[in-house]
Amino acid sequence: MINTLTSIAKPRTEDSFVISFAPLSVEEVYKLADDPANGAVVMMSGMVRNQTDGRSVVALEYQAYEPMALRVFYQIAEEIRQTWTDVTRVVIHHRIGHLQIGEISVLVAVGCPHRSEAFAACRYAIDTLKHNAPIWKKEHWQDGSSSWVSIGACEQNC
Repeated sequence: MINTLTSIAKPRTEDSFVISFAPLSVEEVYKLADDPANGAVVMMSGMVRNQTDGRSVVALEYQAYEPMALRVFYQIAEEIRQTWTDVTRVVIHHRIGHLQIGEISVLVAVGCPHRSEAFAACRYAIDTLKHNAPIWKKEHWQDGSSSWVSIGACEQNC
């Protein structure tokens, strides 16, 4: 796997990478990942939950360094195709701005002829995104306090 961004990956036209203030659409992302060659489309939807480590969360705010984050998304797709060569589509959409409990913050979808590769590639995409992308979230707590956290600083179950 490539662990640096020394060679800037270029997005493929069949893939889709977005950072947006607008709400994300499960249906749109699924359609973007679909292809006649697919036997599977695996999608992961990350949502704002109402607690973290036992503390009540009322909202999250996401910020990103968009040019670098998109390059990380492109690199993830390139790495996926090096490992799972049959992948037909990679879709990564991340929301920024103020999100309420239950709203979708990230959608990752991978289309592939076989389900096992689609599952593995989708998991790789979200895990690598969380570790490498310059995206930060501010947790707004019920007690009125808040704190910024790099999503890369989250534990695996964040």
